[in-house]
Amino acid sequence: MDSRPLLWAGEEDTRAFAERLAARPAIADAFIALHGDLGAGKTTLVRHLLRALGAEGRIKSPTYAVVEPYELPALEAWHFDFYRFDDPREWEDAGFRDIFAGPGLKIAEWPLKAAGLLPVADLDIHLALAEDDAHRRVSLRANTLRGAELLS
Repeated sequence: MDSRPLLWAGEEDTRAFAERLAARPAIADAFIALHGDLGAGKTTLVRHLLRALGAEGRIKSPTYAVVEPYELPALEAWHFDFYRFDDPREWEDAGFRDIFAGPGLKIAEWPLKAAGLLPVADLDIHLALAEDDAHRRVSLRANTLRGAELLS
């Protein structure tokens, strides 16, 4: 559908993008897939997005737990990290199918580790360190109408 390349100069650009994304009504039931190598800024983006949506307290990476749920003022959110995911049976046992079928914001890091189990992401965000290691090259791709709303 819609695809856009960006260059973020630093964490302030990440925060500003997250705040703009959080202000979109379509965020309430979106599925956002985050792609990128270790250290590309995926978890940092999630932290800024959850803060912009009203999360308080510590926002931790779900690398070992696979998912962290958040009760936010206007919506529920789930932050997934499939980096260590290697057993499709865990998908059913953990109730992930029910989470993705229900309302709320779903954000997944390392979505390719759960390929074939996840629905189509509304928005794919690819993050990569630029050659200078200070900037981030970002590619945004809307895969659904909701994704296009998030980018509008």
